[in-house]
Amino acid sequence: MRPSTARPGARRRALALAVVLAAALGPAGCQSLRGGDADPGAADDATVSPDSPVSPDDPVSDDGPGGGASPTPREPVEPVAADLTVVVDATGEGATTTWTLTCSPTGGDHPDAEAACGAIAAAGGADAFAPTPRDVACTEIWGGPQRATVTGTVGGVGVTARFDRTNGCEISRWDALEPLFGNAGSGL
Repeated sequence: MRPSTARPGARRRALALAVVLAAALGPAGCQSLRGGDADPGAADDATVSPDSPVSPDDPVSDDGPGGGASPTPREPVEPVAADLTVVVDATGEGATTTWTLTCSPTGGDHPDAEAACGAIAAAGGADAFAPTPRDVACTEIWGGPQRATVTGTVGGVGVTARFDRTNGCEISRWDALEPLFGNAGSGL
């Protein structure tokens, strides 16, 4: 076996770079590989050329570049009925905490049932519990040891889901429902 030729600290720098890239990519770190989808490397239609009278720093609104309209507020999210059991391993070492949660009406022994129910509704109800499709490429970044399982019903649909923070797609799934997992932390 050859001795390692890596310089001291190179692995830490590579990990730090991966963290910065994942933060910059955010949810865009998950790209579909299905045919017909937009080319993730293609130029955005909203780019500003150097010859444009609009500066990249100018505010953009629905009225076009530099328009005066303020952003429209988000539509209120319809509450969703749910009856769930949430099991969270905040350290990845096997010590779990279990809560019950009901939504519409809000109840159970979850530490912040209102926020958890709001997160479920905002994330799309039962759809938020679907696994990441196999044809999706995810950034390879580790977000922490946290794990959770959720079982029950959401909007009348049975759900059984596992969550962790093992790559960019799974971190995005976790973050979308973070209030559901209590104070398990958000990793890095």
